[in-house]
Amino acid sequence: MVQGSAVATHLPEISFWRPVLKMRNAKITTFLILVVIVSVSFLSSVWIDTSKFLIQNPTNQTMIISETHKSTPQRIEFPLECCTGNQTQTCPTNYPTTYQTEDFNRVCPDYFRWIHEDLRPWRTTGITRDMVERANATATFRLVIVGGKAYVEKYRKSIQSRDVFTIWGILQLLRRYPGRLPDLELMFDTEDKPVVKSRDYRGANSRGPPPVFRYCGDKWTMDIVFPDWSFWGWAEINIKPWHGILKDIEEGNKRRKWMDREPYAYWKGNPFVADTRQDLLKCNVSEQQDWNARLYIQDWIQESKQGFKQSDLANQCTYRYKIYIEGYAWSVSEKYILACDSVTLLVKPKFHDFFIRSLQPVHHYWPIRDNDKCKSIKFAVDWGNSHKKKAQEIGQAASRFMQEELKMDNVYDYMYHLLNEYAKLLRYKPSVPDGAVELCSEAMACPASGLERKFKMESLVMGPSISSPCTLPPPFPPNILATFIKRKINSLNQVEKWENGYWEKFQ
Repeated sequence: MVQGSAVATHLPEISFWRPVLKMRNAKITTFLILVVIVSVSFLSSVWIDTSKFLIQNPTNQTMIISETHKSTPQRIEFPLECCTGNQTQTCPTNYPTTYQTEDFNRVCPDYFRWIHEDLRPWRTTGITRDMVERANATATFRLVIVGGKAYVEKYRKSIQSRDVFTIWGILQLLRRYPGRLPDLELMFDTEDKPVVKSRDYRGANSRGPPPVFRYCGDKWTMDIVFPDWSFWGWAEINIKPWHGILKDIEEGNKRRKWMDREPYAYWKGNPFVADTRQDLLKCNVSEQQDWNARLYIQDWIQESKQGFKQSDLANQCTYRYKIYIEGYAWSVSEKYILACDSVTLLVKPKFHDFFIRSLQPVHHYWPIRDNDKCKSIKFAVDWGNSHKKKAQEIGQAASRFMQEELKMDNVYDYMYHLLNEYAKLLRYKPSVPDGAVELCSEAMACPASGLERKFKMESLVMGPSISSPCTLPPPFPPNILATFIKRKINSLNQVEKWENGYWEKFQ
């Protein structure tokens, strides 16, 4: 594409003929020149407000689309202030609480609408202190934000470093949007399965469900879904922060064209965390049967001894199809599989994270039955190899969603809006508990070492964002949500119908 500045300016001289204007009177010429000079002088002396250009939107609400009189916000950085020697690490006091931003009127991705649905159980009653305290029954830690600072009270040990990187992510949110979050208090459970059963809070005499934040939910519970810890890195298995691995997978997608990839379904993971994964292993290729699946057991202990050489996610986009299957609950592997532009074969899930609910079968992924996995996988691969163009489009749609809709800018904005909407529901003024400790990026990163420190430094937000968070879309209108769900059900039914017809030929 030729840039405007690169267009040649040395054009050949062309003479255009035009008649010569004859001035009958030199005085007329002089008069006209004077008129032009006076007019320009007059207009220059008049103040004209051209700083705002307005346009009317269809709802008759005036929107400012350009404000040229505003200065462009300057990006500022606040590197970590790590103490030296034996000094006790403290949190800095000079971090900004206000900052200038530029508003681009960007609307958040559609999956942000699920924030309203996740908080719906408390829309009428609000959230009381009693509700929050009862969430302590399962919570790993309590997080309190007061005056833009974060305080944490830990209750029980987390699995690996889940709590550490979850808290780290929230601290980066505070660095990205300092002073923007209201005071709030929440309980976070870093275990896998949701615990707040909807059936326990249906009666009029119910005390109201405790608001528990975690990484996944399901249709039977009311846990509030939050981005998982691995967006900032998973030190124990050498998975780098999301913004870095996303770039790596994008490059990995380019190494082998879809048509040149192995025409099978690939999965690699730990099958011993759930019966459904052990059932999946029955679909592996054998001398008796080929279900179009190539399945591998991941031994993380052995991998750690070998430096994780065989678990580079960017090098696993070499098959046309990749299988996602839940483990004990939802699995972190979901986003890495979807980011690869192979077709994701998604075994019917029971759980959801914060973004997956907006993805549609046959558009973003291919659905696989959980009660007849082998036949379902074989049909999916045979169908894709017979409809290569459509199969590639499905893989590309998912990869594009992950690259564009799930980039870290949007992850932070999702966190911002979820916490902001949650804070609006609190019916009491949060305060710092006696057992809570102030935490900041310095307190968590400076003493760290190894991969934990490396990933924290890679995911460190260096300073406030120069742009405001995207605009939260309104809740789903009931008819729109019903249409969305109906479309998803119809797509699932259509695939089952195709699959049934495929296997009828072999009966």
